[in-house]
Amino acid sequence: MPDIDEEIRDTSKGMTSIVKTVVRFALGIIVIFGAYIVLYGHLTPGGGFAGGVILACGYIVLTLAFGRQIALRKMNNKAASILDTSGVLAFLAIGLLGYTGGYFFLNFLGRGKMFDLVSAGTIPLCNIAIGLKVTASLFAIFLALSIFGRFISSLVDEDE
Repeated sequence: MPDIDEEIRDTSKGMTSIVKTVVRFALGIIVIFGAYIVLYGHLTPGGGFAGGVILACGYIVLTLAFGRQIALRKMNNKAASILDTSGVLAFLAIGLLGYTGGYFFLNFLGRGKMFDLVSAGTIPLCNIAIGLKVTASLFAIFLALSIFGRFISSLVDEDE
């Protein structure tokens, strides 16, 4: 298996070195911003879905700039499936733990002080679970569509 640095510098895969350099710089900012939106979604506009979309866009930009092989090293199909399933199970567990107080999705953690980070009970936990689910799902959908699109285009080319 070739070294990842060699694959990143390989100009036959992905886009030009200018795009790769910009993506290297911007990817950290995209991931930090997506995590911020997920974690502070109960205090500011945003939340699990919006932050998950931003994080998935980071993986998509990585795929477009460096090629599918580099992106799959960062999150392969198995890792995406594990994150997807973990997000769903965590969200379900939070909902079911509400039954300890009497009904589904009851806030079992308490309220806290207003405008503090830990002030919304189970909402931040739900945001994290939804963020994991959305990130993994959208990246998997993007990969599936890119693979399927190439398959369909090769079939169309054969018919002509």
